Amino acid sequence: MTEPRSGLRLATYNVEWFNALFDDNGRMLDDREPSTRYKTTRGEQLAALAIVFTALDADGITIIEAPDTNGHRSTVKALETFARSVGLRARKAIIGFASETEQEIAFLYDPDRLTARHDPQGRPSTTQGSHDAPRFDTTFRYDLDADNISETIRFSKPPLELALATNGGTLLRLIGVHAKSKNPHGAVGREAQIRLSIENRRKQLAQCLWLRQRVDGHLTAGDSLLVMGDFNDGPGIDEFEKLFGHSGVEIVLGTTLDPTMKLTDPHASMALQSRVGICPTSARFYLAPKKRYFEALLDFIMVSPDLAAGFPDWRIWHPFNEPHVTAIPELREALLQASDHFPVSIDLPDVI
Repeated sequence: MTEPRSGLRLATYNVEWFNALFDDNGRMLDDREPSTRYKTTRGEQLAALAIVFTALDADGITIIEAPDTNGHRSTVKALETFARSVGLRARKAIIGFASETEQEIAFLYDPDRLTARHDPQGRPSTTQGSHDAPRFDTTFRYDLDADNISETIRFSKPPLELALATNGGTLLRLIGVHAKSKNPHGAVGREAQIRLSIENRRKQLAQCLWLRQRVDGHLTAGDSLLVMGDFNDGPGIDEFEKLFGHSGVEIVLGTTLDPTMKLTDPHASMALQSRVGICPTSARFYLAPKKRYFEALLDFIMVSPDLAAGFPDWRIWHPFNEPHVTAIPELREALLQASDHFPVSIDLPDVI
Protein backbone atom coordinates (compact mmCIF):
# COMPACT_ATOMS: atom_id res chain seq x y z
CA MET A 1 0.00 0.00 0.00
CA THR A 2 1.32 3.44 -0.95
CA GLU A 3 2.55 5.64 1.89
CA PRO A 4 0.34 8.71 2.47
CA ARG A 5 1.76 11.95 1.10
CA SER A 6 2.10 15.17 3.03
CA GLY A 7 -0.94 17.38 2.66
CA LEU A 8 -4.28 16.09 1.41
CA ARG A 9 -5.33 14.87 -2.04
CA LEU A 10 -9.00 14.90 -2.94
CA ALA A 11 -10.47 14.00 -6.32
CA THR A 12 -13.69 13.74 -8.28
CA TYR A 13 -14.27 11.03 -10.87
CA ASN A 14 -17.32 10.23 -12.98
CA VAL A 15 -17.16 6.50 -13.65
CA GLU A 16 -19.45 5.67 -16.55
CA TRP A 17 -22.13 3.26 -15.29
CA PHE A 18 -20.05 1.92 -12.41
CA ASN A 19 -23.28 0.23 -11.29
CA ALA A 20 -23.16 -2.24 -14.19
CA LEU A 21 -19.91 -3.75 -12.86
CA PHE A 22 -21.50 -5.25 -9.72
CA ASP A 23 -24.23 -7.77 -8.93
CA ASP A 24 -26.98 -7.27 -6.34
CA ASN A 25 -24.69 -8.58 -3.60
CA GLY A 26 -22.00 -6.00 -4.36
CA ARG A 27 -19.69 -8.54 -5.97
CA MET A 28 -17.62 -7.39 -8.93
CA LEU A 29 -18.60 -8.82 -12.30
CA ASP A 30 -15.04 -9.49 -13.39
CA ASP A 31 -15.85 -11.41 -16.56
CA ARG A 32 -15.88 -11.19 -20.35
CA GLU A 33 -19.43 -9.95 -20.69
CA PRO A 34 -19.75 -6.50 -22.34
CA SER A 35 -19.77 -3.45 -20.10
CA THR A 36 -21.48 -0.18 -20.96
CA ARG A 37 -18.16 1.05 -22.36
CA TYR A 38 -17.97 0.59 -26.13
CA LYS A 39 -16.06 -2.58 -27.06
CA THR A 40 -14.99 -3.10 -23.44
CA THR A 41 -15.77 -6.08 -21.22
CA ARG A 42 -16.70 -5.73 -17.56
CA GLY A 43 -13.41 -7.35 -16.59
CA GLU A 44 -11.44 -4.93 -18.76
CA GLN A 45 -13.23 -1.90 -17.34
CA LEU A 46 -12.68 -3.09 -13.76
CA ALA A 47 -8.98 -3.67 -14.47
CA ALA A 48 -8.68 -0.20 -15.99
CA LEU A 49 -10.44 1.38 -13.00
CA ALA A 50 -8.07 -0.44 -10.65
CA ILE A 51 -5.10 1.14 -12.43
CA VAL A 52 -6.66 4.62 -12.37
CA PHE A 53 -7.72 4.58 -8.72
CA THR A 54 -4.32 3.19 -7.69
CA ALA A 55 -2.50 5.91 -9.62
CA LEU A 56 -4.74 8.61 -8.14
CA ASP A 57 -3.81 7.45 -4.62
CA ALA A 58 -6.27 10.01 -3.23
CA ASP A 59 -7.21 10.44 0.40
CA GLY A 60 -10.80 10.96 -0.69
CA ILE A 61 -12.61 10.59 -4.02
CA THR A 62 -16.08 11.90 -4.86
CA ILE A 63 -17.42 9.25 -7.22
CA ILE A 64 -20.06 10.37 -9.69
CA GLU A 65 -22.24 7.61 -11.18
CA ALA A 66 -21.34 5.38 -8.23
CA PRO A 67 -23.12 2.00 -7.95
CA ASP A 68 -26.81 2.09 -7.07
CA THR A 69 -28.43 1.97 -3.64
CA ASN A 70 -31.97 0.55 -3.44
CA GLY A 71 -33.78 -2.28 -1.70
CA HIS A 72 -31.51 -4.84 -3.33
CA ARG A 73 -28.20 -3.06 -3.91
CA SER A 74 -25.73 -1.13 -1.76
CA THR A 75 -23.36 1.57 -3.01
CA VAL A 76 -21.21 1.22 0.11
CA LYS A 77 -20.88 -2.55 -0.18
CA ALA A 78 -19.95 -2.38 -3.88
CA LEU A 79 -17.35 0.39 -3.48
CA GLU A 80 -15.75 -1.15 -0.39
CA THR A 81 -15.54 -4.50 -2.21
CA PHE A 82 -13.81 -2.76 -5.12
CA ALA A 83 -11.40 -0.89 -2.84
CA ARG A 84 -10.53 -4.03 -0.90
CA SER A 85 -9.92 -5.99 -4.11
CA VAL A 86 -7.65 -3.27 -5.53
CA GLY A 87 -5.87 -2.57 -2.23
CA LEU A 88 -6.73 1.12 -2.05
CA ARG A 89 -6.01 3.32 0.96
CA ALA A 90 -9.34 4.99 0.24
CA ARG A 91 -11.34 1.97 1.33
CA LYS A 92 -14.34 3.30 3.28
CA ALA A 93 -17.43 4.55 1.44
CA ILE A 94 -20.28 6.88 2.33
CA ILE A 95 -23.31 8.23 0.47
CA GLY A 96 -25.98 10.77 1.29
CA PHE A 97 -29.53 10.80 -0.02
CA ALA A 98 -30.11 8.02 -2.53
CA SER A 99 -30.73 8.99 -6.15
CA GLU A 100 -33.92 8.47 -8.12
CA THR A 101 -31.70 6.94 -10.81
CA GLU A 102 -29.21 4.06 -10.78
CA GLN A 103 -26.34 6.51 -10.33
CA GLU A 104 -25.34 7.68 -6.86
CA ILE A 105 -22.91 10.29 -5.57
CA ALA A 106 -20.50 8.64 -3.13
CA PHE A 107 -17.29 9.41 -1.30
CA LEU A 108 -14.53 6.80 -0.98
CA TYR A 109 -11.89 7.76 1.57
CA ASP A 110 -8.92 6.66 3.66
CA PRO A 111 -10.18 6.28 7.27
CA ASP A 112 -6.61 6.59 8.53
CA ARG A 113 -6.49 10.15 7.21
CA LEU A 114 -10.10 11.35 7.27
CA THR A 115 -13.44 10.98 8.96
CA ALA A 116 -16.55 11.72 6.90
CA ARG A 117 -20.11 12.34 8.04
CA HIS A 118 -23.20 12.92 5.93
CA ASP A 119 -24.34 16.34 7.15
CA PRO A 120 -27.11 17.81 4.96
CA GLN A 121 -27.78 21.50 5.38
CA GLY A 122 -30.99 23.48 4.95
CA ARG A 123 -34.46 22.75 6.19
CA PRO A 124 -36.66 20.23 4.40
CA SER A 125 -39.20 22.06 2.26
CA THR A 126 -42.88 21.32 1.96
CA THR A 127 -44.17 19.74 -1.23
CA GLN A 128 -44.71 23.29 -2.49
CA GLY A 129 -40.98 23.97 -2.20
CA SER A 130 -38.91 26.79 -0.73
CA HIS A 131 -37.06 29.75 -2.24
CA ASP A 132 -34.44 29.67 0.54
CA ALA A 133 -31.86 26.91 0.00
CA PRO A 134 -33.90 23.93 1.25
CA ARG A 135 -32.36 20.55 1.92
CA PHE A 136 -31.15 19.00 -1.32
CA ASP A 137 -33.52 16.03 -1.20
CA THR A 138 -36.56 18.33 -1.13
CA THR A 139 -37.92 21.03 -3.45
CA PHE A 140 -36.64 24.44 -4.51
CA ARG A 141 -38.84 27.14 -6.04
CA TYR A 142 -37.56 29.52 -8.70
CA ASP A 143 -39.06 31.58 -11.50
CA LEU A 144 -37.40 29.92 -14.48
CA ASP A 145 -38.96 31.94 -17.29
CA ALA A 146 -39.48 35.39 -15.71
CA ASP A 147 -43.28 35.15 -15.82
CA ASN A 148 -43.61 35.93 -12.09
CA ILE A 149 -44.62 32.32 -11.40
CA SER A 150 -42.01 30.20 -9.64
CA GLU A 151 -41.58 26.59 -10.72
CA THR A 152 -40.55 23.65 -8.55
CA ILE A 153 -37.04 22.21 -8.99
CA ARG A 154 -35.72 18.91 -7.67
CA PHE A 155 -32.41 17.11 -7.97
CA SER A 156 -32.68 13.61 -9.44
CA LYS A 157 -29.28 13.11 -7.81
CA PRO A 158 -29.26 15.16 -4.57
CA PRO A 159 -25.82 16.69 -3.94
CA LEU A 160 -23.77 14.89 -1.29
CA GLU A 161 -22.97 17.12 1.71
CA LEU A 162 -20.17 15.92 3.96
CA ALA A 163 -18.45 17.20 7.08
CA LEU A 164 -14.82 16.05 6.86
CA ALA A 165 -12.14 16.08 9.52
CA THR A 166 -8.50 15.20 8.92
CA ASN A 167 -6.47 13.32 11.51
CA GLY A 168 -4.60 16.59 12.04
CA GLY A 169 -7.81 18.32 13.10
CA THR A 170 -8.66 20.32 9.96
CA LEU A 171 -12.39 20.65 9.32
CA LEU A 172 -13.69 20.78 5.75
CA ARG A 173 -17.08 20.95 4.09
CA LEU A 174 -17.52 19.02 0.83
CA ILE A 175 -20.42 19.11 -1.62
CA GLY A 176 -20.45 16.46 -4.36
CA VAL A 177 -22.50 17.40 -7.43
CA HIS A 178 -23.97 15.67 -10.47
CA ALA A 179 -26.07 18.35 -12.15
CA LYS A 180 -28.83 17.60 -14.65
CA SER A 181 -27.89 17.09 -18.28
CA LYS A 182 -29.11 19.68 -20.80
CA ASN A 183 -29.38 17.20 -23.69
CA PRO A 184 -32.80 17.37 -25.38
CA HIS A 185 -33.63 13.67 -24.98
CA GLY A 186 -36.96 12.68 -26.51
CA ALA A 187 -37.47 15.81 -28.58
CA VAL A 188 -38.44 15.30 -32.23
CA GLY A 189 -37.62 18.07 -34.68
CA ARG A 190 -35.42 21.14 -34.45
CA GLU A 191 -37.98 23.40 -32.76
CA ALA A 192 -38.83 20.78 -30.13
CA GLN A 193 -35.13 20.20 -29.48
CA ILE A 194 -34.51 23.93 -28.97
CA ARG A 195 -37.56 24.27 -26.71
CA LEU A 196 -36.51 21.30 -24.54
CA SER A 197 -32.88 22.45 -24.49
CA ILE A 198 -33.96 25.85 -23.15
CA GLU A 199 -36.21 24.21 -20.55
CA ASN A 200 -33.40 21.89 -19.40
CA ARG A 201 -31.00 24.79 -19.36
CA ARG A 202 -33.30 26.76 -17.08
CA LYS A 203 -33.56 23.78 -14.73
CA GLN A 204 -29.79 23.42 -14.76
CA LEU A 205 -29.32 27.07 -13.83
CA ALA A 206 -31.98 26.84 -11.11
CA GLN A 207 -30.12 23.88 -9.59
CA CYS A 208 -26.91 25.90 -9.69
CA LEU A 209 -28.63 28.89 -8.05
CA TRP A 210 -29.80 26.50 -5.31
CA LEU A 211 -26.23 25.27 -4.90
CA ARG A 212 -24.96 28.84 -4.83
CA GLN A 213 -27.33 29.69 -1.99
CA ARG A 214 -25.76 26.86 -0.01
CA VAL A 215 -22.26 28.08 -0.93
CA ASP A 216 -23.17 31.57 0.30
CA GLY A 217 -24.18 30.11 3.65
CA HIS A 218 -20.90 28.23 4.07
CA LEU A 219 -18.71 31.17 3.03
CA THR A 220 -20.60 33.53 5.32
CA ALA A 221 -20.01 31.06 8.16
CA GLY A 222 -16.28 30.95 7.33
CA ASP A 223 -16.24 27.27 6.37
CA SER A 224 -13.42 25.71 4.36
CA LEU A 225 -15.44 24.45 1.39
CA LEU A 226 -14.94 22.26 -1.66
CA VAL A 227 -17.64 21.85 -4.33
CA MET A 228 -16.77 19.11 -6.80
CA GLY A 229 -18.27 16.85 -9.39
CA ASP A 230 -19.82 16.75 -12.86
CA PHE A 231 -21.84 19.84 -13.77
CA ASN A 232 -22.66 18.74 -17.34
CA ASP A 233 -21.94 22.38 -17.99
CA GLY A 234 -19.16 24.88 -18.26
CA PRO A 235 -18.22 28.32 -19.55
CA GLY A 236 -18.93 28.60 -23.27
CA ILE A 237 -20.25 25.07 -23.61
CA ASP A 238 -23.33 25.96 -25.68
CA GLU A 239 -25.22 28.78 -27.38
CA PHE A 240 -27.77 29.03 -24.55
CA GLU A 241 -25.19 30.64 -22.29
CA LYS A 242 -25.66 33.86 -24.29
CA LEU A 243 -29.40 33.64 -23.74
CA PHE A 244 -29.12 33.33 -19.96
CA GLY A 245 -25.98 35.40 -19.35
CA HIS A 246 -23.98 32.92 -17.30
CA SER A 247 -23.18 29.23 -17.22
CA GLY A 248 -24.21 27.21 -14.18
CA VAL A 249 -20.55 26.81 -13.28
CA GLU A 250 -20.10 30.60 -13.19
CA ILE A 251 -23.14 30.90 -10.92
CA VAL A 252 -21.73 28.40 -8.41
CA LEU A 253 -18.28 30.00 -8.53
CA GLY A 254 -19.94 33.34 -7.76
CA THR A 255 -20.69 36.36 -9.91
CA THR A 256 -20.12 38.85 -7.07
CA LEU A 257 -17.13 41.21 -7.07
CA ASP A 258 -16.48 40.39 -3.40
CA PRO A 259 -13.44 38.04 -3.40
CA THR A 260 -14.40 36.61 0.00
CA MET A 261 -17.58 35.18 -1.53
CA LYS A 262 -16.08 33.57 -4.64
CA LEU A 263 -14.93 30.02 -5.22
CA THR A 264 -11.82 29.21 -7.24
CA ASP A 265 -11.24 26.62 -9.97
CA PRO A 266 -8.35 27.43 -12.33
CA HIS A 267 -9.66 25.23 -15.13
CA ALA A 268 -12.96 27.12 -15.15
CA SER A 269 -11.03 30.39 -15.07
CA MET A 270 -9.01 29.37 -18.12
CA ALA A 271 -12.20 28.56 -20.01
CA LEU A 272 -13.78 31.88 -19.01
CA GLN A 273 -10.75 33.85 -20.13
CA SER A 274 -10.11 31.93 -23.32
CA ARG A 275 -10.71 33.81 -26.56
CA VAL A 276 -9.10 31.35 -28.94
CA GLY A 277 -10.67 28.09 -27.81
CA ILE A 278 -7.71 26.95 -25.70
CA CYS A 279 -8.96 25.43 -22.47
CA PRO A 280 -8.63 22.19 -20.52
CA THR A 281 -11.09 19.30 -20.94
CA SER A 282 -12.15 16.54 -18.57
CA ALA A 283 -14.44 14.32 -20.67
CA ARG A 284 -14.23 12.65 -24.07
CA PHE A 285 -17.26 11.35 -25.99
CA TYR A 286 -17.65 9.64 -29.34
CA LEU A 287 -20.32 11.23 -31.54
CA ALA A 288 -21.46 8.53 -33.93
CA PRO A 289 -23.20 10.86 -36.45
CA LYS A 290 -20.01 12.90 -36.78
CA LYS A 291 -17.72 9.86 -36.55
CA ARG A 292 -15.36 11.71 -34.24
CA TYR A 293 -14.60 12.42 -30.60
CA PHE A 294 -15.76 15.52 -28.77
CA GLU A 295 -14.13 16.86 -25.60
CA ALA A 296 -15.57 19.16 -22.95
CA LEU A 297 -14.75 20.61 -19.55
CA LEU A 298 -17.50 19.20 -17.32
CA ASP A 299 -15.77 18.24 -14.08
CA PHE A 300 -14.64 20.77 -11.49
CA ILE A 301 -13.18 21.19 -8.01
CA MET A 302 -14.09 24.62 -6.64
CA VAL A 303 -12.61 25.79 -3.34
CA SER A 304 -13.23 28.58 -0.85
CA PRO A 305 -10.82 31.54 -0.59
CA ASP A 306 -8.99 30.17 2.46
CA LEU A 307 -8.17 26.90 0.68
CA ALA A 308 -7.19 28.73 -2.52
CA ALA A 309 -4.77 30.88 -0.48
CA GLY A 310 -2.75 27.73 0.31
CA PHE A 311 -1.74 27.41 -3.39
CA PRO A 312 -3.24 23.98 -4.03
CA ASP A 313 -2.37 22.02 -7.15
CA TRP A 314 -5.28 21.09 -9.46
CA ARG A 315 -4.82 18.38 -12.06
CA ILE A 316 -7.00 16.82 -14.76
CA TRP A 317 -5.80 13.27 -15.38
CA HIS A 318 -6.15 13.59 -19.14
CA PRO A 319 -4.51 10.75 -21.11
CA PHE A 320 -3.16 13.04 -23.85
CA ASN A 321 -2.72 16.44 -22.20
CA GLU A 322 -1.14 15.62 -18.82
CA PRO A 323 2.60 14.82 -19.16
CA HIS A 324 2.82 12.59 -16.08
CA VAL A 325 0.01 10.46 -17.57
CA THR A 326 1.17 10.31 -21.18
CA ALA A 327 4.56 9.11 -19.94
CA ILE A 328 2.93 5.94 -18.54
CA PRO A 329 1.28 4.02 -21.40
CA GLU A 330 -0.55 1.61 -19.06
CA LEU A 331 -2.19 4.50 -17.20
CA ARG A 332 -2.99 6.38 -20.40
CA GLU A 333 -4.79 3.38 -21.88
CA ALA A 334 -6.56 2.63 -18.59
CA LEU A 335 -7.99 6.16 -18.45
CA LEU A 336 -9.41 5.74 -21.95
CA GLN A 337 -10.93 2.36 -21.12
CA ALA A 338 -12.26 3.11 -17.64
CA SER A 339 -14.74 5.94 -18.34
CA ASP A 340 -15.77 8.76 -20.65
CA HIS A 341 -14.64 11.23 -17.96
CA PHE A 342 -11.18 11.69 -16.48
CA PRO A 343 -10.46 12.28 -12.79
CA VAL A 344 -9.79 15.76 -11.47
CA SER A 345 -7.65 16.02 -8.33
CA ILE A 346 -6.52 18.74 -5.95
CA ASP A 347 -3.53 18.58 -3.64
CA LEU A 348 -3.96 20.77 -0.55
CA PRO A 349 -0.38 21.10 0.78
CA ASP A 350 -1.27 22.88 4.02
CA VAL A 351 -4.07 20.51 5.04
CA ILE A 352 -2.91 17.67 7.30
